[in-house]
Amino acid sequence: MSPVNITVLNGSPKGELSVTMQSVAYLAKHFPEHTFDVLHIAQRAKRLENNREEFDQVIDKVRDADAVIWGFPLYILLVHGNYKRFIELVFERDVQDAFAGKYTAAMSTSIHYFDHTAHNYIHGICDDLGMRFVDSFAPDMHDLLGEEGRAQLIGFGRQFLDAVQTQAPTQRRFPPLSRREFAYQPGLPSHPVSSGGKKVVILHDEQSSDSNLAKMVARCRAAVDGDVTVVNIRDLDIKAGCQGCLECAAKYRCFYTGKDAFIDFYGSIVMTADVLVYAGTMVDRYLSARWKTFFDRTFFNTHTPVLVGKQVALVVSGPLGQTPNLMEIFDGYFQYQGASVVGVVSDETGDSAELDRLLDGLMKRALASAQAGYVHPQTFLGAAGMKVFRDDMYGRLRVIFAADHNAYRRSGIYKTFPQRQLGTRMLNTFGAPIINLPPIRKKFDPMIKPQMVSSHKKAVAKY
Repeated sequence: MSPVNITVLNGSPKGELSVTMQSVAYLAKHFPEHTFDVLHIAQRAKRLENNREEFDQVIDKVRDADAVIWGFPLYILLVHGNYKRFIELVFERDVQDAFAGKYTAAMSTSIHYFDHTAHNYIHGICDDLGMRFVDSFAPDMHDLLGEEGRAQLIGFGRQFLDAVQTQAPTQRRFPPLSRREFAYQPGLPSHPVSSGGKKVVILHDEQSSDSNLAKMVARCRAAVDGDVTVVNIRDLDIKAGCQGCLECAAKYRCFYTGKDAFIDFYGSIVMTADVLVYAGTMVDRYLSARWKTFFDRTFFNTHTPVLVGKQVALVVSGPLGQTPNLMEIFDGYFQYQGASVVGVVSDETGDSAELDRLLDGLMKRALASAQAGYVHPQTFLGAAGMKVFRDDMYGRLRVIFAADHNAYRRSGIYKTFPQRQLGTRMLNTFGAPIINLPPIRKKFDPMIKPQMVSSHKKAVAKY
């Protein structure tokens, strides 16, 4: 079969120092008859946006390739903001035809914290571009160092190359998004809810005062009787996106400290709020690249939750109901931050009066929850995600992320290790062997169901 010419779109701001690109280099060595042409997209994002000739050169590389690999690290449950901006430019500049029909795959490296949502996003983008998506490959960041990990990588590469060479059939997984044509005409709230002294902050990225999002933001503001801070994040002094340099890992000190206003803003406005409203218009299958850069820059707090106990409301203009992956990203992010998502409202309803009621109700719930101090219990998204961080910060990443390690130790996160719970250890060590003796187990099994609820019944009986 003929050699395959592959264009690799590198989504790491670290360029050649990307861990993911080392896996690509390994594939190139193992399959020397094929060409792997790596283009450092995230590192060159500003130049690609400001220099159309340089952008077109990238697109020509894609157009001439037999296949495309999207290679990226994980940044806040998705791809890096610069990579997101490149994807936006592809659609804005109407060059989707360069990607259409190309065989493609996605590669990432991470510690497996929400790598699936990043891959779902890229897969959806590939479907929207009319590409032939073959596979996702999402190993641990250290898998390349082991024999099993290298074997998995070779297997992935072989299957991908075979699909390209044999023109294997592929099927679209994510249906096209259908956007409703609806112009929101808000009314005035008849009974604004009192802020009760709680600090309410609304963050948005709207550029047009006549858009649905701008009107939704205004309605949220009008629904509150009291001081509300409204900030357009496009007006923030954000010099650039996260560099992935990890200067923050030891003491939360970011490379950009003193170079722009983001860190001071986040600490003084966002982290001190009681109620946070995040408002944005969907751009492709996420919010805007500006929002992605905003979230990326919050990594100066590394993996330490800093929004504990805050009420979070989400306001979205766009087909949110058609993108469950985006809602999973929201839930996962804010749950691990220790915040409580009180609700989400989008303009999909297509009815202005109904949208008024939904937004009023959203703000009422947020403030009522803030007054009561009510925080939703974590689901799998928050509980499992935090355990991934807990294990890696206690183990292999402690040397690098000293700030996280110290914070986890102070806050008691490490106390959730089962081996730290003396009663459980004693039961498992001495009780389990006895209970699992066949004669005792025979009597024990019928008692399981009643015993599971006995303590709960006692708690109910007290009140």
